Amino acid sequence: MNRRTLLKIVPALTVLAAAGSARAEEAGTAPGPAQDLQPIALPKPQTDGGKSVLAALQERRTNRSIKPDALPPQMLSNLLWAAFGVNRDKGGGQVGRTAASASNSQEIDLYVILPEGVYLYEAVPHRLAPVVAGDLRAKVADHGRGGGAAKAPVNLIFVADIAKFSKARFQEPGLKDPEIQKSYYCVATGLIAGNVYLFAASQGLAAWFHNCNKPALAAELKLRPDQRVLYAQTVGYPA
Repeated sequence: MNRRTLLKIVPALTVLAAAGSARAEEAGTAPGPAQDLQPIALPKPQTDGGKSVLAALQERRTNRSIKPDALPPQMLSNLLWAAFGVNRDKGGGQVGRTAASASNSQEIDLYVILPEGVYLYEAVPHRLAPVVAGDLRAKVADHGRGGGAAKAPVNLIFVADIAKFSKARFQEPGLKDPEIQKSYYCVATGLIAGNVYLFAASQGLAAWFHNCNKPALAAELKLRPDQRVLYAQTVGYPA
């Protein structure tokens, strides 16, 4: 290829690339760097109000019909605090959380998928730290099933960080055994998901705990080898 031909082709390729990028962004499938997002300082969580625990238990259920309407910042703040927020200054070597974990290792990280991007919930400052920009909600569905997650305002991704087990102050038997670790982080996930279900029931929200596209999410979130995508939980207003 001579220089004259190359000069003719390059502008056309540039236009095509730009058009493809625009179409991807319109479709919500073009992730971007975390620098495109800003940290979200969540409002102070409200620790009272809503239905009683017994009433919430009566109302607890899975509801897959969820509106795309965004949750107000206060509601999102309360949801994340109820799920796995800090509820006391000391809890076995570090702050205590609203859900228990083996040796208080707090090995579950909550990644929060919003329409504009993915954030990591940081419980101690109670904020959302940017992870990746772009609408990745379509990646949540497990092999094309559960398409409702692609339009819901909030998807929580449960990720186990195995490295946190070795940092726990109290080393319970089996805490470093890979098979026993599985039981620990699966139980921890269930406890957090239960909190989300009860909060949703108390506030009139819809919640749905489900499987997810683990390989796709792990790749998009750029997880380390010792991190595991486990499950997802979709939350929003009932349709």
